[in-house]
Parts: sequence; structure tokens; C-alpha cells
Amino acid sequence: MYCITTDERGIVVPTTLRAAREADPRHLGSQAAVPCWFMRGGTSKGPFFRAHDLPRDVDARDAILLASMGSPDPRQIDGVGGAHPLTSKAGIVAVSHRDGVDLEFLFAQLQPGNSTVDTSANCGNMLAAVVPFAIEAGLLVPADDTTTARVLTLNTGVTAEISISTPSSGESRYVEYGGDTRIDGVPGTSASVVINFLDTAGSVCTSLLPTGNLRDTVEIEGFGSVDVTCIDNGQPLVIIDAIELERTGREPVVELETDTALKERLEALRLDCGKIMGLGDVSGKNYPKMTLVSAPASGGAIGTRSFIPHACHESIGVLAAVTVATAAVLPGTVAHAVAALPAGAKPAVSVEHPSGEFTVQLELDPADPTRVTKSALLRTARLIMAGDVMVPSRLWHSPTESPKEQEK
Repeated sequence: MYCITTDERGIVVPTTLRAAREADPRHLGSQAAVPCWFMRGGTSKGPFFRAHDLPRDVDARDAILLASMGSPDPRQIDGVGGAHPLTSKAGIVAVSHRDGVDLEFLFAQLQPGNSTVDTSANCGNMLAAVVPFAIEAGLLVPADDTTTARVLTLNTGVTAEISISTPSSGESRYVEYGGDTRIDGVPGTSASVVINFLDTAGSVCTSLLPTGNLRDTVEIEGFGSVDVTCIDNGQPLVIIDAIELERTGREPVVELETDTALKERLEALRLDCGKIMGLGDVSGKNYPKMTLVSAPASGGAIGTRSFIPHACHESIGVLAAVTVATAAVLPGTVAHAVAALPAGAKPAVSVEHPSGEFTVQLELDPADPTRVTKSALLRTARLIMAGDVMVPSRLWHSPTESPKEQEK
């Protein structure tokens, strides 16, 4: 019979398991225990890790991420992945030693059904969970009722100021997850996470408009030519008027998911646009994302159906919404042609998506209306689970270091 006790984090463990951890805090027989906090950020969720809990060797790190998620199994049945791109994401966070930056965030996109770990793109939804995670994991200590931290996304070099509520309880402070902020795509309400992107233009591409044009004409073999806007204000997107692909842009996600003809056209278009955007061969990459736009149907500014890049998004990604909103306010783009924009120099652009809408607050440079100086938005986040994710011990062995060597 096991005698139950708790570990240093208050987690209940049998004493035999506790003894094993004291002998080797990572290895428990054939498995290794990796500290992990499972977070929801916006409309995505996944495991978050402290950088110092993972090997520095990239191959070893990626092997652990794949094992944690259960990839490449399409159902991710042997891991914590949710068998969908939106729930096959991970975050790695470290305290930053750079001037003007508090935390560094590496986003990892994994896919059900393959063994890729893509750290070249970013995710604004998972970004919403970075500051709550950092506090939960002891990387950041809150000092006021509101904690604001500057977060550098290592994938793309984008920096954002993120503010969350951290009220006091006795002599300590905690992350407040309860609140009245509602975001479409997430049930109920939560405390707000305010994200202010400081400079997102050309996050992956070389500039906001990587082709140098507000609109390009691209030929789809066997179909014909279509007009597109290639743009990157935090997420590289190819924006197409749905009508040009013989769709309305208001189809349900389930219908678009089974629309083989549309997906084939979008992929052909994506491969060609990747080249003209300076991204090279994007056949194995998760960007550019493909976004169908249409006139708004529910009082917003523009309608969207987003492909990420092959599955149709149940809503829309944070940075994809920022990029669509940016395209909508630039005269001459495909998005601007179908948008119904609010008046004012600081437009609040309501981006409609299959689960509702997403409002992006933009500020434009009066001297250069094509330059966005601020992109602000609200998200929510929540800690779902804290503990260890178990992976095979053999994955710790890498060409450059072992866990013991990393701790020295």
C-alpha cells in the first residue's frame, strides 16, 4: 500500500514515487517527468513549459514536445494533444535578459498526423497565456493589482505589452481568471488579457506588403486568375474575396472542411503566393494562412473564413484578425473592397468569423496611412492543469547535453 504525501508544489504523490523523484527529479523508470502547465490562451490551448525545464538541443526539445502532444498519431491518443491544429500547440517561456523585455516566448505549432514542430510562425491566442503562465510557474512576481509585462515572441521578433489582473490575497498576489470579458469561440466569461502589439508589420515577411503591392493577380492552374492581397501584420496572410473562388465566404466550417475543390485551389494559390511573398517553398510550412473575405453579415466590418493553412478555423487567430483588420483599412486591398468600415482615425474593426466576431483597435500614422502604429485587442486565458507531462526517458539523451548537464 502507498502512503500518500505531497511534493514541493502541493501535488499528491505516493511516497515511492516521491522517493524516485528525490533520487532523480526527471527520470521515473522508463519515463521522465517534465514540469508542465496546461493553459488556454484565447481560443487555443496547450502545454506551457519553462525553457530551463527542456533541453537546449533543438532535436531533443522537439522530440519531447512531440511525445507530450502524442504526435504524429492523428488522434494524438498517447499525449495531451487535441487532434486539431488549434489544440496541438505548445509554449516555451523564459525570463528575458534583454533591455525593455520581461519575458521571451517561443511558440511551437505541432500537427496531428505528422512529426513537424514549427517555430517559424507565431500565435496571438497562445500569447495571451504567457503572462499568466509566467506567474503560475514562478518566472514573474506580480507587485500590483495589474501586472503588465513586455513579451518578445522569439519566432518573429514581435514585442507585445500584456496586462492581466493580479489582486492580492493576504501577503501574496494571484492571477485572477474570473471576470466578465467574453470572447467568441470560448464559453462563458473570464478576466480580460489586454494585448498591445507594438510593431507587428513584417513579422515573418520583409514588410507589411511583401510583394510591394496592395493587390496582386495570381493564376490558379485549371481555374483562372484571382486577385489577392498578400500582407503580414503579425501573421502572413493571403486574402481572397470568396466570390472569386465561387464561394460566399459565409459557409459553415463543416462544409468548408469537406470542400475538396476549394482546398485544392487554396493550396495551389498558397504555394504560388509563398514565392511572391519571399517565403520560398511553403509546402511544408504553416504559413501563409489563407483567408476568404466577404461583406459583413452581422453588423461587423468584414466577414472571414480562415484556413490554418489546410484546416478551416472555427473562429480566427488573433494575429490573423489583426492582419485582416489592417488590410480592411488600406484602400486598394481585396479586403477594403468588401469591408464596411467605421468612421474615425482610430478604427475599431470588427472581424466576423464562424464563431462570432473579433474587434481589433487600430491606430494609423497620420503621415502615412499605410503604417499601423498600434494594434490592441482583448483575449482571455485560464490555467487548466499544473503538474508533469510524462515522456520516454530516452528522449532526454541528446548529442549535446543531458538534463543533469543542463542544470549545471
